[in-house]
Amino acid sequence: MILLTTNIQAQNISLIEKMASQGYSKRFDDTIACLKIQKQALALAIKNKSKEDQVICYAYLALTQRRLINLKAYIHYADRAYYLSKKVNKTRVKAHAALAMGSLKSYIEDQPEALNYLLEAYRLFTKVKAHDQCARIASDISYLFSPESPSKVEKYAKEAIEHARKSGDAESELYARLAFGSYLIDKMETGTQTDWSNAVAFFEQTVWIAQRNADKIDSKSNMGIAYINLADLYTKGPKPLNEKSFLENLEKATLIAKKYNIKIIYRSAIGLKGFYLTQKGNYAQAQVVFAEGIKYQKSLPYTDNYILATFYNSLKDLSVKRNDFKAYYAYDTLFTKYNQLKYKASAESMLQNSEARYESSKKAERIKELELENELQQKNKLLGYIIAAVLLIGLVFMFRSYYYRQRYYQKREDFLKQEQTNSALKMQLMEKDTMENLSARLSLERRLLRSQMDPHFIFNALGNIQSMILQKDTAPAVSYLNKFAKLTRQVLEQSREETIWLEEEINTLKNYIELQQLRLNNGFDYTIQCDNAIQKDILIPPLLLQPFIENAIEHGIKPMPSTTRGLIEIYFKLDEKQQILICTIKDNGIGLAGSKKLKADNSHQSLSTTITDERLSKMQKENPDAGFQIIERDALAEGHGCIVILNIPIL
Repeated sequence: MILLTTNIQAQNISLIEKMASQGYSKRFDDTIACLKIQKQALALAIKNKSKEDQVICYAYLALTQRRLINLKAYIHYADRAYYLSKKVNKTRVKAHAALAMGSLKSYIEDQPEALNYLLEAYRLFTKVKAHDQCARIASDISYLFSPESPSKVEKYAKEAIEHARKSGDAESELYARLAFGSYLIDKMETGTQTDWSNAVAFFEQTVWIAQRNADKIDSKSNMGIAYINLADLYTKGPKPLNEKSFLENLEKATLIAKKYNIKIIYRSAIGLKGFYLTQKGNYAQAQVVFAEGIKYQKSLPYTDNYILATFYNSLKDLSVKRNDFKAYYAYDTLFTKYNQLKYKASAESMLQNSEARYESSKKAERIKELELENELQQKNKLLGYIIAAVLLIGLVFMFRSYYYRQRYYQKREDFLKQEQTNSALKMQLMEKDTMENLSARLSLERRLLRSQMDPHFIFNALGNIQSMILQKDTAPAVSYLNKFAKLTRQVLEQSREETIWLEEEINTLKNYIELQQLRLNNGFDYTIQCDNAIQKDILIPPLLLQPFIENAIEHGIKPMPSTTRGLIEIYFKLDEKQQILICTIKDNGIGLAGSKKLKADNSHQSLSTTITDERLSKMQKENPDAGFQIIERDALAEGHGCIVILNIPIL
């Protein structure tokens, strides 16, 4: 989140800007007073007809609306600040406007535009030596570059710390240290024990600085984040765990979260403590922790569906460990309720941000159109002045001059009008294309989700689990029920994602295949192998492989004689040159020819393969190698069966 300075330095700052800044400093403890003071500053700037002060007041009001989660007002004030700043030449004023717009773009998840505006604000604030502002902006730039560009993350995080040191502002220093600490944590994931020790030492110093300057720091959430990060680092270090330090930092984070009503800090603190108690095997105390967290959340005047879904899911896992299946069912019912509400809120937020990005683009096109109209008006004025001057020279010269100049400006006017018409058409096409793309994407997601969960598969899997329960095979029944629940959750979650890790895709496939094995009485085996050059944290589109596994089982292995044991082989290979992941799926089923003979009697419809073909076709715009092919195995050399080869773009 972008934060404006509350420690104003002597940099040609007006009294109105100081007033607006003082109002903004109250955003955490008294929002009513915060807005009142800022609006008074804006009214004074308008009265004084000072465009510079108006821009800065609009920028402060914009970021206050971000704190209040009021997107409509946020967009209004950020736009007013940015477009009014074009009429002034003061560097500091333009920097504030770019900062407000960059913050807005970051909030609506328009990362490229956010980087453009924030880099511009960083350049301008550096020019006027506003080190407190630079520290915060450089920190946010480092977050935007993560995790794609670790070198840039490190560069801007270090620059943020250097600016914070020069500013002498405690809040800027904490903000910058959290950015650099985030870089150290990311580095630690693939680093050594030394990297962990460095990260712990850095955060221990950070919380010490935060405690010492607590009264000078307005953003208490940043203090809570520092405690949470340090506690989490202790859990990732050598054993035995430094339990005392771990619990002390969690307790401090929890107190801050409750006192200042910071949801994300509270959720993280409860989650870490519950996870720690679960790892220790203290299930009863872990259950108490999560139950207290739920009770506290329900006592608040609002409902945080994300927190409640997370806590009920943790209680479900504890119920399994304690073999309390009655409690598991009760918690699962509540988890499903709040999880659905969470996804609904998430979808609404995505649509709202998408609409905001579109409106912002539409507004930019409208501004260009108005600028063309203004240019046309200026040209027409110039034409009138020239005609008046020609009249003074003489009738003959005037006629000749007027004739030729009139032709020139008429052509220019026609050109500008055509440009204006083209701009309007472009804006209409953009609106139509945006809505059609959004509709097509949501339709494809719904079709994809429906295709992933075959009703016959669900019915048979649940029937087999029920049979186990009736036969009192409790342990495997619970195991398969967990697999089925996990598979269902994975399909629901991944169908909403643009990309997932390869490791997540493989885990989903394992759950699906093992449930199919249960359904077919363990009548086939499977293997999944990855080439040594493949790292499982590469990103691919979700849910591409399951349709082909389903076809191999339904049309290849299922019709085989019971005396023949089926086998599915899955192999991943990386083509770095083409930036694709090659997935080969082999089965020893009845093959394409045999499947076609049975097709008339088979009611199974594999719509998912068609949908997958549509998805890969769309990806071919960016990677022409994307696609798949299905071929028959050589019956003489390899035996019956099919081979599917998919070329999946790496994202």
